[in-house]
Amino acid sequence: MARSATYKVHFKRRREGKTNYNQRYRLVDLDKTRMVVRVTSNHTIVQLVKIGENGDETLVSANSKQLKQYGWLGNGKNTSAAYLTGYLFGKKALAEGYDETILDIGLQPSIRGTKIYATLKGVLDAGVYVPHNEVVLPEESRIRGEHIAEYAKSMDDEEKNAKFANYIRCGLSPEEIPDHFESVKSKIDEATQ
Repeated sequence: MARSATYKVHFKRRREGKTNYNQRYRLVDLDKTRMVVRVTSNHTIVQLVKIGENGDETLVSANSKQLKQYGWLGNGKNTSAAYLTGYLFGKKALAEGYDETILDIGLQPSIRGTKIYATLKGVLDAGVYVPHNEVVLPEESRIRGEHIAEYAKSMDDEEKNAKFANYIRCGLSPEEIPDHFESVKSKIDEATQ
């Protein structure tokens, strides 16, 4: 531990790696709603947050667990689930009257084509305006899960059953992921009209 007289102890949430206060101060000055995207090891969480006098207020939220209500058989930690969570969030935000926001990724690294940006693409496709650069968005084929389907087609049955055991246990063949993705997306459209 530092023993200098000028040593400054950072705020607790910064020491724990939870809040980047420099970024937060810039976002607070914008006086706009923030779309907070958090990707955990198993789920994607999206919230529309407004800064209030007594702290942040969550206006709209969506979680990849909610995709099961629309028939999603896959897990909540892949790129397709991140996109669908963003799409569901965007439809909910539009229904509540919010058509513009800014992206807040917190302390997560900004890497092109990740689940954060798959979520952003889902929100954009739902019709919510978020300032962004098109370069960071993942490819459409990757969002639909076509790379997983092609990989599964190249395997024999025994290897496929070992690698995709969780998908098969849930009743979803890995080759059917792109079609399943489209059916869940259309169910979200039907439910949120």
